[in-house]
Amino acid sequence: MKHTYHIHGMTCNGCRSHVEEILSKVKSVSKATVELETAQATIEMESHIPIEIFQEALPIKYRITENKEKNVFATSDINIKQIEVEKTKLQQLKPLLLIFFYITIASVLLHYKAWSWSEFMLDFMGLFYIVFSFFKMLDLKGFTESFRMYDPLAKQVTVYGKIYPFIESILGLMILMRFEVTIALIITLIILSITTLGVIKTLLDKRSIRCACLGTALKLPMTEATFIENAIMIVMAVLMLLNMF
Repeated sequence: MKHTYHIHGMTCNGCRSHVEEILSKVKSVSKATVELETAQATIEMESHIPIEIFQEALPIKYRITENKEKNVFATSDINIKQIEVEKTKLQQLKPLLLIFFYITIASVLLHYKAWSWSEFMLDFMGLFYIVFSFFKMLDLKGFTESFRMYDPLAKQVTVYGKIYPFIESILGLMILMRFEVTIALIITLIILSITTLGVIKTLLDKRSIRCACLGTALKLPMTEATFIENAIMIVMAVLMLLNMF
């Protein structure tokens, strides 16, 4: 069964992520999706759960109330909404695709006169880290909350999510400056492999959450594109390490 509730007290995407995570962990809840814009929570549950249970689970700053309005055409509305989401998925990913396009073009232009695949890949990876860390730093708190929703290490070690954008910045500078590139590539393999495992689990569980790859400034859905984004970086890191050894 599915119920919709109104959540009072959310002021940012970090609040939304925190509320969604708490509601998802309540016993007998199959899935919880929270929208900041409408301040609504859609909760799928195996059996009816009293609203008092949800209120007890939430911090005191949040208040949950039932939505009393019912739509007799609810099933049709849900189907229409799903169709709209499918139609606009490419549009939602437009910022991510544009950033990849510009990073690729910049990396090509840096070496088109004396082409080198290895140099191209290193500059692509370095620019990737710098650009993506910039967006994460626009809202560090919101990014940390969103990142914890799917990254296994960030779930267990809160400080990891807080310093992750700085790790990306350092790795980007190391690669662009060609300073201890081998170490930077090994760290890339480790951190992106951990994140990719979390992304795969999220996709398999069909959880509807936002990707934190570009922080909270751009509202990107967690899709297969997130997996592909990480996979490209991992493949490049592997190829560069094999080339060095």
